[in-house]
Amino acid sequence: MTDATFFPIAPPARRAVFGAEPLFAATGLLIALSLAVTIAAMAVDPRLFQGESVWIKPIKFQIALALYLLTLAFFARWLPTGMTARRSYRLYAGFVVLAVLAELAWIGGAAMYGTASHFNLSTPTMERLYGLMGFFAVSLTSASLVYGVAIWRNPATGLARPLRLAVALGLVLTFVLTVWVAGAMASMPGHFIGTPLTGATLPILGWSREVGDLRAPHFLATHAMHVLPIAGLIATGVLRERAAIGAVWASAALFAGLVAVAFFGALAGAPLIPQF
Repeated sequence: MTDATFFPIAPPARRAVFGAEPLFAATGLLIALSLAVTIAAMAVDPRLFQGESVWIKPIKFQIALALYLLTLAFFARWLPTGMTARRSYRLYAGFVVLAVLAELAWIGGAAMYGTASHFNLSTPTMERLYGLMGFFAVSLTSASLVYGVAIWRNPATGLARPLRLAVALGLVLTFVLTVWVAGAMASMPGHFIGTPLTGATLPILGWSREVGDLRAPHFLATHAMHVLPIAGLIATGVLRERAAIGAVWASAALFAGLVAVAFFGALAGAPLIPQF
């Protein structure tokens, strides 16, 4: 077991839980609160799109993006001292928030009109919007890469080395794996590889259990920033430092492999969790 601090809730400056990055924290909390409006809309609006409420997709994205921003706000405590106060960083953070809000406006607007947001190339305007939103999606995801590199290069985090490595790898892999899978998915005519016949899906997540569904590897990729820090926390608690570092690298390789298996399986038309 390592002697360094496992997962300090506050750095030496004793900042509040989300005080290191208040813009991301506030935006994440506002998005989470806005779920009340979207859920109410789903309750009173009976319209369906492809067999689901038109408001399901906005709700999923609100949850995902709120969690993403709140996770970054939490990890911001381990960025290099003074980084979040720099003008260049503040401009970048503001752009990330703009990209997040643009994505939500686009998806919510499509729901209002009862049409598809993704894979909608029905008009030149929708085609241009789809490309623009792809740019915003990559831009907002880049924050995980920036955070991962900055935390890895900051030895003064107060974290045990294996845990710092796990946080950094989780953030970097979130960017790398998400851009890889999402980029491939965006080039397809849809997220299904094959034609569903019975409509069997996984509860809540909605992934097809009949055919390949690229949303499954995309979901896994976006959560590297949560899975690997947890693996690092466990390794730090039960192993000596050298062994814990090896365990973190192994966990990162296994997780990347899981995403790859889910991705290539989906491309081959196989569901991640088939029906029996």
